[in-house]
Amino acid sequence: MPEPERGAQASAATTDGLAHDDAARRRVQRRTVGVLAAAQLLSGLGNGATLAIGSLLAVDFGGSAAWAGSVTTVLTLAAALAALPLSGFAASRGRRKALVAGLGIAALGSGSVVLATMASSLVLLLAGAALLGVGTAVNLQSRFAAVDLADAAHRGRDLSLVVWSITVGAVAGPNLIKPGAALGAALGLPETAGPFLISVTGMAVAAALLWTGLRPDPLLEARRISGAAAEPAGSKRPRGAVLRAGIGAIRSSPGAGLAVFAVVAAHGIMVAVMSMTPLHLQQVTLGGVADGGGHGGHVGTDSFALIGFVISLHIAGMYALSPLMGWLADRVGRRTVLAAGHVTLVGAVASAALGAASPASVTVALVLLGLGWSAATIAGSALLAESVAPDHRVEAQGVGDTAMGLAGALGGGLSGIVMALVGFPGLAAVAGLISVAVLAVAAVGRRAYRS
Repeated sequence: MPEPERGAQASAATTDGLAHDDAARRRVQRRTVGVLAAAQLLSGLGNGATLAIGSLLAVDFGGSAAWAGSVTTVLTLAAALAALPLSGFAASRGRRKALVAGLGIAALGSGSVVLATMASSLVLLLAGAALLGVGTAVNLQSRFAAVDLADAAHRGRDLSLVVWSITVGAVAGPNLIKPGAALGAALGLPETAGPFLISVTGMAVAAALLWTGLRPDPLLEARRISGAAAEPAGSKRPRGAVLRAGIGAIRSSPGAGLAVFAVVAAHGIMVAVMSMTPLHLQQVTLGGVADGGGHGGHVGTDSFALIGFVISLHIAGMYALSPLMGWLADRVGRRTVLAAGHVTLVGAVASAALGAASPASVTVALVLLGLGWSAATIAGSALLAESVAPDHRVEAQGVGDTAMGLAGALGGGLSGIVMALVGFPGLAAVAGLISVAVLAVAAVGRRAYRS
């Protein structure tokens, strides 16, 4: 056989092999996104119930209103602290084992809350909240698992679909309180235990779904396709190695640095303003009733109804349009959508500051706050995933999630102090300055990126 013909056949065989591998990768990716989205929906039920009634249980068990924010604070900090260990586990053993292990720990957290309701124990409640925080870290890292095998042109879309699935769990969780109470009573347990029994079940099913459905493991499969070396089984990294590798990867890439800064800032702004909005709206509605001589007996009901409506719209802004944000990030660019997110956040805090006395203006501000957070988080996460070398991508993602969680805890913790000093409009103005700083960094980075 002539040599050129033999070479042509070899080339054709190689091309066919690559096409086959690419088609197989896309099939695995579609299944991976579907499994992750379903697991997010189920596991999100636990955190939804915790956020809805956790503060009430803390006040009841602690005997003081000072404990009201303790559950949310512990859950948020635990999520931040769990991000790096989960990333290290994923880097060495794969996404599937890391996510399943995290959900198992979170299921134990729901079980601890059930025991807390039976014993009226604040200690068990806070321990449960800490373990449930690991579930929050799993939900965050699932969005990165969605892009391990994604086409570059579809990273934003695939990531956003997994983020969007949180919407159902976030909305359904609080609404399962009444059916959960009936379940608890039917089993002879406190009514408040029921929602967390549903949470345990949801997390167990989600873990089983991930264990059976994430085959092949998306991270390990991506490494196999790219030819990247896997870590030896059972190998142990030195303490702090994940943190150092992640920080090093982010510092070496301007795009990754911008992505982390933008996502962390957006999360801190969102938590700070959102966490103080219920108190501000309560003050506005109470003031309005008092000034207008309204019926005091309806103040509480009207105020809580308004707060619940505004927060629900805010959550819808955060998650409901996630697929649109992902599509835009793919079509017009990660940096453009990231900047648009922070412009939206500036508009949100401007509406909150200038219209603080108007519940309608504050409602608009909270919706914009959710939309800005969604755009910045999805575009920033996609930018981070493609801006660092594959060898240290998982560690960089873990550092980003840790910083994101700490920013949320810091924003929530300091927002009350800032509001006490300068009021709700002042809090919004301070938050706006942070977004302006992100936009300035993004503008400088864009010029450098184009040059």
